[in-house]
Amino acid sequence: MTTPAHTLVHYAPPLDPWLDVLHQDEHILVLSKQSGLLSVPGKGEHLADCLEARAQEAYPEARTVHRLDRDTSGVVIMAMTKDAHRHLGLQFERRKTEKTYIANVYGQVRDDVGRISQPLICDWPNRPRQMIDHERGREAITFWQVIERGETSTRMCLKPETGRSHQLRVHMLHLGHPILGDNFYGSEQSRDAAPRLMLHAESLTVHHPSDGERMTFHSPCPF
Repeated sequence: MTTPAHTLVHYAPPLDPWLDVLHQDEHILVLSKQSGLLSVPGKGEHLADCLEARAQEAYPEARTVHRLDRDTSGVVIMAMTKDAHRHLGLQFERRKTEKTYIANVYGQVRDDVGRISQPLICDWPNRPRQMIDHERGREAITFWQVIERGETSTRMCLKPETGRSHQLRVHMLHLGHPILGDNFYGSEQSRDAAPRLMLHAESLTVHHPSDGERMTFHSPCPF
């Protein structure tokens, strides 16, 4: 029996810190999201606690521009005005942003660098799982580089050119090295090898909505 995508029976988001602010001005709010916290509310009161709700408690005008998976941590930018929301949204849509992720994956990756181009589509009966589909999928591109190799895992730098749902998780699975702690796509061994999804959005580069200045925001990797 398939569990509905919105069902998170044991949702217990981290409480400390309640909100980790990296930068704030009259146009943008930049936060570091913790693993285990939804970006936006889910369906039902038990899923109301999320990054968006916490941000809007302190900054009522803050508006979501993009999201990270619940179990992914790292940099998230929100807009403080309608113009900033439109400006940032277009940057993500037109691939004018730069995103860098750190991931620990299962096994030893053979090559040092690579590029994955595998189109993705929602695996509807098993949503929110995504799958590769060369006929109906949307273009998805990820560049990767090995940082360090361990005995049973590899530390990777991932740079997605596109921003599809679960893109990095599915692309690492396609590479043959699922991300440690991934309950959706990993094997039993890779799932049990870490206490959380070992995926962190370490940096985000955008053009500031007010003057177009290119700015990079960092969140140190917690693992």
